[in-house]
Amino acid sequence: MRLLNTVSRRHCRVALAAVMALFLAATLSVTVNAPALAQESPQQLRESPTGGQVPGNTLGGTSDTEFWRAIRSGAQGTVSIPDKNAGTLVQSEGETWRALRNGPLSTWGAWGLLGMIVLLALFFLVRGRIRIEHGWAGRTIVRFGEFERMGHWLLAVSFIILGLTGLNVLYGRYVLLPVIGADAFAALSLWGKLAHNYVAFAFMLGLAYIFVMWVANNIPNRHDVIWLLKGGGLFSKHSHPPARKFNAGQKILFWLVILGGVSISLSGIALMFPFQTSLFAKTFAILNVFGAGLPTDLTALQEMQLAQLWHAIMALILIIAILGHIYIGTIGMEGAFDAMGSGEVDLNWAKEHHSIWVEEMEAAERSRTGGAAAEPAE
Repeated sequence: MRLLNTVSRRHCRVALAAVMALFLAATLSVTVNAPALAQESPQQLRESPTGGQVPGNTLGGTSDTEFWRAIRSGAQGTVSIPDKNAGTLVQSEGETWRALRNGPLSTWGAWGLLGMIVLLALFFLVRGRIRIEHGWAGRTIVRFGEFERMGHWLLAVSFIILGLTGLNVLYGRYVLLPVIGADAFAALSLWGKLAHNYVAFAFMLGLAYIFVMWVANNIPNRHDVIWLLKGGGLFSKHSHPPARKFNAGQKILFWLVILGGVSISLSGIALMFPFQTSLFAKTFAILNVFGAGLPTDLTALQEMQLAQLWHAIMALILIIAILGHIYIGTIGMEGAFDAMGSGEVDLNWAKEHHSIWVEEMEAAERSRTGGAAAEPAE
């Protein structure tokens, strides 16, 4: 028995030594042969994954760079689900859209808004409030009737709601989120999105309303040239260029709001009803008639990305312009708010800023009543 135990222990030692020897030999073999991998034979080189071929068809027959380039360019595959847009594996324009939206668009938009506010503040400090030079006359003249004011406020209120909720989409996460917290910001953004979508139709209605009411009064005429050359009298206390019901500045704003409003409405409809329109492809096709050279073979996703960028650009331009309009209509000019408040303005204010219109109104009144019309302002 003792002899068997001795032999058994010797066998274990021998087996252990053999295992260690094999392990050491394998390690040395790998170490010695590793540098030789850099000196493969031509046959071995042909087995490496070059020329678009995958050795052994492990990952498929080919790995053509053109195939992956097509995928990167947005090649459309087939899917069994209803949303066929899911067939696009990689949509590189999404990266471009995100870079533009979060980069130049947001940055320049913020500078534009801040720049307008600073400019108006400086103008107020230097020029002060534009007063009625001849003082209050104590008599008024009807500037806008009820239906005109209703159309203006329908457009104005809806635009303010759309502007605030739209700015929240673009800047809310940077401005509001750190202040009010994630939960409050999420609730505010949800209700803001709903308000934005539904109030948009009130804005479109107001846009059509004021166009029908005022388009005839906003056709440019020779008096507008004089008004522009004199800067509208905004930079001088004794300059009051003649104007009809709307001066050149108001006409510029009117057409900016109408054309910009139509444009922003069309892009907004495209966003509310996604993948249903080809607004930009058709627009580019028209522009290409004049040699623009714009792409017309746009995918549904590209249409949506362009619509979102254009919607934001036009919104920022309109907001910046309307800030100036709000300033002049409130603290910037004495007596101006009454035009859209009560609808009646002081006679001297009217004579100073819309002298031709006052003359036309007085002439109409005289012909209607056969009597003398208002005087003040000398």
